[in-house]
Amino acid sequence: MRGATVFHLAARVHRSGDPDDAAFVRDNTGKTVALAEAAAAGGARRLVFLSSVKVNGEETGARAFRADDPPAPQDAYARSKWAAERELARIAARAGLEVAIVRAPLVFGAGAAGNLLALLRLADTPWPLPFAALHNRRSFVHVDDLARVLLACATSPAAAGATFLVAHRAPFSTAHLLALLRNALGRPPRLFALPPRALEAAAALAGAGDAARRLTRSLEVEMASTEDALGWTAQVPIEDAAREIGKAYRAATRA
Repeated sequence: MRGATVFHLAARVHRSGDPDDAAFVRDNTGKTVALAEAAAAGGARRLVFLSSVKVNGEETGARAFRADDPPAPQDAYARSKWAAERELARIAARAGLEVAIVRAPLVFGAGAAGNLLALLRLADTPWPLPFAALHNRRSFVHVDDLARVLLACATSPAAAGATFLVAHRAPFSTAHLLALLRNALGRPPRLFALPPRALEAAAALAGAGDAARRLTRSLEVEMASTEDALGWTAQVPIEDAAREIGKAYRAATRA
């Protein structure tokens, strides 16, 4: 392992029935520490850690998140990722292991799961959807672009000890994404407008307030510093990404 670069991409993302934060701390913080300690002991040169933009927070307002913004994790997953980042910094300082951290937003690609799969299932219905008035700005990165930036973090001298936010330069709105997904699934857009606050209020009454805010609010990251430091730019636009995941989803539902 001497001189090697270690990539750590695995994580517990969803609660899966756990009543508290313990499983996230165990899997996302404790196991990250164990891997980093083993990498340092084995003589690895660098560890590239895939974290999450949720370390910065759940939504943006007047401006996009930057990597040097004060962290504001809001849930167990984000808190465990932020704790892992802090532990990695301590190990790097003590053991001389170079650490590069990548905080990713929503990742697009065939076989999408989690929130993106839920959105695909919603798009694959004949119902009119009340999202035409959503002009929010949400960042994303395609899995191929994410792989390229992780490789850049493995080789670039600028990556050692740095934290990067990664995304395509052009964010999407929820209304635009749903229209693209419905087109990819062979369905008409069928979107009508309700005010975002009305959507959020109705969802809160149904116990789905957090899920609704992920559809109505913005979560955008600033890209210039990452592009300048690594010479990397995301290439796959939202239109191509939506067609790809829609095609893969349709093939899976017909299998």
